[in-house]
Amino acid sequence: MKNYLVKGILVCLVFLLTAASPAEKKRILAPNFVLKDLDQIKVELASFKDKKPVVLFFWTTWCPYCQKALKDLNRDQLELSKEGYEILPINSGEPAARVARFAKNNGFTFRIILDTGSEASDAYDVYGVPAYFLVDKKGYLRLTDNYFPREEAKALAKEK
Repeated sequence: MKNYLVKGILVCLVFLLTAASPAEKKRILAPNFVLKDLDQIKVELASFKDKKPVVLFFWTTWCPYCQKALKDLNRDQLELSKEGYEILPINSGEPAARVARFAKNNGFTFRIILDTGSEASDAYDVYGVPAYFLVDKKGYLRLTDNYFPREEAKALAKEK
């Protein structure tokens, strides 16, 4: 009898613990920012809300992994754009002149965003580069990683 009672309590406890756990992760709004690009044009993350998903890519000129990733993004920007993405490569904490020289020397054709004071980097808790953040159309942070999550990005682009 005692054994059945213990088993019954354990089954109930397991049921209650599983029922109380959330079915999906709590969604977090991506921190908004207003920065300028190399042409001194303002870029605000919130302006893409309800329009398209965004790939945020935090990088620096001195990071060899960032250099390779930037070349890949530059090569793939047309395809990513066709998939519906806005690509925002955000340089973290470097002077505009250095970033402009670096972009010109590497033949980058995409828009480069400057975070000279590292405000956006701090808001996203970027402690190392490269750092990718996928933001969905509704403005929610969906994924963060140190490599470009291609398959997840394709799936996210198909969401409405």
